[in-house]
Amino acid sequence: MTTITLPGLIDVHTHLRVPGGEHKEDFASGTAAALAGGMTMILAMPNTSPPLTTTAVLEATLVQAEANIRCDVGLFAGASPQDIAYLPDLAQHAAALKIYLNDTFGRLRVEDVPTMVACFKTWPRHKLIAIYAEKQSVAVSIGLAAVYNRPVHIVHVSRREEIELIADAKAQGLPVTCEVTPHHLFMDQTDAARLGPLGDMRPILGTPDDVAALWEHINTTIDCIATDHAPHTLAEKHSDSPPPGVSGLETSLPLMITAVQNGRLTLPRLIELMHTNPRRIFHLPEQPDTQVEVEMTPTIIRNENLYTKCGWTPFDGREVAGQVSRVVLRGEIVFENGRVLAQPGNGRLIRQS
Repeated sequence: MTTITLPGLIDVHTHLRVPGGEHKEDFASGTAAALAGGMTMILAMPNTSPPLTTTAVLEATLVQAEANIRCDVGLFAGASPQDIAYLPDLAQHAAALKIYLNDTFGRLRVEDVPTMVACFKTWPRHKLIAIYAEKQSVAVSIGLAAVYNRPVHIVHVSRREEIELIADAKAQGLPVTCEVTPHHLFMDQTDAARLGPLGDMRPILGTPDDVAALWEHINTTIDCIATDHAPHTLAEKHSDSPPPGVSGLETSLPLMITAVQNGRLTLPRLIELMHTNPRRIFHLPEQPDTQVEVEMTPTIIRNENLYTKCGWTPFDGREVAGQVSRVVLRGEIVFENGRVLAQPGNGRLIRQS
């Protein structure tokens, strides 16, 4: 039996549902799921209820996080037309800024040019701006990066036209990076039809050609693998108005290790996508004496083995090449043989000034 040792992995796109959605995930359960998936550092998105767009909400959420996280966590601030004046204060505590140019809920959708301009002029230049952009919004994001000569990170890219445009932008030397999710790499619209609401997420699953395009760029254009872990309860998913989103923290590494075994990328490249590049792009701190051990033995992903509070994954029943057997964070064993050992409060907040 072979064991592979990796550095602590970093997921720069998760939804931990605090505040307002604690019935489907919270800081303790979400970070337990992270450790079970080999993630020792994660960044959480701001589309909560209320959203992380004001100083009071962000600071209160940080207090909750500090008491409950089991791995290291940073929070995104959200850009909102109504709350744009808070950006300088938010920047004192947030790991990065998130702008939603496409589908989202609540007050975080940005459609006006003045708000976009204010974000690029006001947000500190040493801190990253991440953008939810689909189709033509990808071109808008690239244009903003060019006009203001500052890096942008485009989240969960899912279409051929998007990844090829980003490749062209990079070829011109523009400061653009991007991420893809395992569900957009390993599923397509036929899976969406099979899974029904359990296969509904944003962006929606693409065509087989879109999936092929992402794999064509896995060793070049793509910078990060990020889960977009977005848990909802089964009751919500089977309701008359099912919300989009799927869990991903515990299945990302097993799926990507399977891709390595199948020759779709190398192990060093996987480390770049899930550790080195996320840390460099988002200017994240080191985690000394931290590693993840993966036991390379065929394993079936099962809902009943998950730590995420929602308790299900669209990959239930899929065979993967290996599973996380041990995680060490700063010299302490925090996950071993299927058991999360880290206690709430064990993790550190990523507070970047």
